[in-house]
Amino acid sequence: MSQQFDVVVIGAGPGGYIAAIRAAQLGFNVACIDEWKNAAGGPAPGGTCTNVGCIPSKALLQSSEHFDHANHHFADHGITATGVKMDIAKMLARKDSVVKQNNEGILFLFKKNKVSFFHGRGSFVAAKDGAYEIKVAGKVEETISGKHVVVATGSSARTLPGTPFDEDNILSNDGALRIGAVPKKLGLIGSGVIGLEMGSVWRRLGAEVTVLEGLPTFLGAVDQQIAKEAHKAFIKQGLKIELGVKVGEIKSAKKGVSVAYTNAKGEAVSLDVDKLIISIGRVANTTGLAADTVGLALDERGAIVVDADCKTNLPNVWAVGDVVRGPMLAHKAEEEGVAVAERIAGQHGHVNFNTIPWVIYTNPEIAWVGQTEEQLKAAGRAYKAGTFPFMANGRARALGDTTGMVKMLADAATDEILGVHIVGPMASELIAECVVAMEFRASSEDIARICHAHPSLSEATKEAALAVDKRTLNF
Repeated sequence: MSQQFDVVVIGAGPGGYIAAIRAAQLGFNVACIDEWKNAAGGPAPGGTCTNVGCIPSKALLQSSEHFDHANHHFADHGITATGVKMDIAKMLARKDSVVKQNNEGILFLFKKNKVSFFHGRGSFVAAKDGAYEIKVAGKVEETISGKHVVVATGSSARTLPGTPFDEDNILSNDGALRIGAVPKKLGLIGSGVIGLEMGSVWRRLGAEVTVLEGLPTFLGAVDQQIAKEAHKAFIKQGLKIELGVKVGEIKSAKKGVSVAYTNAKGEAVSLDVDKLIISIGRVANTTGLAADTVGLALDERGAIVVDADCKTNLPNVWAVGDVVRGPMLAHKAEEEGVAVAERIAGQHGHVNFNTIPWVIYTNPEIAWVGQTEEQLKAAGRAYKAGTFPFMANGRARALGDTTGMVKMLADAATDEILGVHIVGPMASELIAECVVAMEFRASSEDIARICHAHPSLSEATKEAALAVDKRTLNF
């Protein structure tokens, strides 16, 4: 007889492992299934985020930033550094070590919270006796059952039609994190988060990087005043960014990759690179789930159809994270995982999609929450805007990093904060204050009246709030 659980979670990425832990905290008997393997074939929970996404990319960004500082910025501080070299193998080994620590941390949390972990691919078998039978295909094949099932199978990189990833010359995010030597020329198709972050890593290490973007605007989802500031900074650093291109034939050979495309002027161009990273978005990962065996509804994109509470069309089957609608962000998946576990327990879990922060971990960092100025204009909403540049911030000057600004948007009548957009140093950390403020429906005046430590980068947020009322004190 198969093992029976109150809750079975398929997938141990940010949404899955958090859902499993929260369900266990609420007193349920919980199992979590995940098939990711480490180099030795052992379990590697954490999903794309931990294994080939958020965590390893931040490790490489940190290493490459140190290298960049040593070569180009130490002299400003009176530090002489000559003959600075990057050991790529050691950099990648450190990245792998960081990933391993996170994998082991999740396994420890499962043990601590008494979550039963199954290493293998989970798929539906049947609905039977008020529960769902789930097959685990690992080193051994076994079947378990759960009264509730939470699907958290994440997403995978989208391919260009006719151009599959070989992870040698034509790379997804996975291959981009494992390049063994600095390519002389690196091409990127797509100027989204992955493209800009990976482009930044290899540009700092010496690659000539060209980014091809199909859209006519740079970072179209970002407030355009912020996007233009970021674009200016990236161009100054040496990234080549071409907008409004139409990619044609891509040829891969031993010596590298050739990309034929039409530029914004309508001219035919050929780009020859050593490596090509394709980052044109991600698709829901439902392959192998055997959703049809139980009648689990998928949409035309292959994502699982859910309602506002992450309920599927099947009783007691839920889905969270990248495999459902909404932004493909690890922290969004985590919040949905917690909410679903609490809903299973009869509580009122909640996720506010209006206050989910977004971050691009380039230098300068880009972070935002809420609506952009373009969105407010399109909606016809009357608003006030305030900006404050980091060049007028004492801590930013001391850091030697004064690129960018904080921009705050507030309702013209009520002064409620509608959006905050930051490009500059530590934007990923600064945005948290703004998320809290918006969750409590704070006004720009509230932020303006709060005492911020001096000198700190956070003072730029306060000054942007003061700027909404046209009363900045330091600019």
